[in-house]
Amino acid sequence: MKCILIDDDEMSCRVLEDYVNRTSFLELLQTFNNAVDAINFMKEGNSVDLIFLDIEMPEMTGIDFLNTITNPPQIIIVSSRDKYALEAFEYSVTDYILKPINYARFFKAANKALESSTKNIQDADEKEIFIKKSNSLVKIKYSDILWVEALENYVVINTRGDKFTIHFTMKAIENQLPNSLFKRVHRSFIVNIREIFSIEDNSVVIKLPEGKKIIPIGKSYKDKLLSEINLMNK
Repeated sequence: MKCILIDDDEMSCRVLEDYVNRTSFLELLQTFNNAVDAINFMKEGNSVDLIFLDIEMPEMTGIDFLNTITNPPQIIIVSSRDKYALEAFEYSVTDYILKPINYARFFKAANKALESSTKNIQDADEKEIFIKKSNSLVKIKYSDILWVEALENYVVINTRGDKFTIHFTMKAIENQLPNSLFKRVHRSFIVNIREIFSIEDNSVVIKLPEGKKIIPIGKSYKDKLLSEINLMNK
């Protein structure tokens, strides 16, 4: 899980950095001494799965940070005071750790985040949508969708056994599909990340019974896609 630390206390940051580096399923992207810089980092398109967040910070508190960001990743609060716990859990934070932190408590919180992340991916596998075809509605599991392709004012949803053309925008379908499974790789393509067989040059390869589908990767999407692929392969 790709994580960042947001804490204005230098000693706390050093402890957390050490704990993250000792935990095999965590990857530290960056440490921030204020919430504003962290927000700018995320707005630049950097993919973050987990945030270790202090509450009492100058300029913008941890609660202010939670009020500012939309669709936040998992949050573990790390605070020297317990009085913010009730308010923090109203934001559905994953856990709340009190300073000083020991590694056993840190690992318990981090493992809770990992289990929650795994469950979200499994849940996405089982979710379904109904797509209109002729005069009927066809039920499709998200996990059966291989890729989605733009076609003028329509999108084509390609599944394991069929394809469906619907009057939908790429942005709308991207918002509909679970982000844990589907990634936009081009302005005209969304792929099921589980179905990527390989990445060759600037293309994604999806294996099919009759051969393979080669999908181009747009320049503005490549770095984020590679980041997500590295995450899924860990």
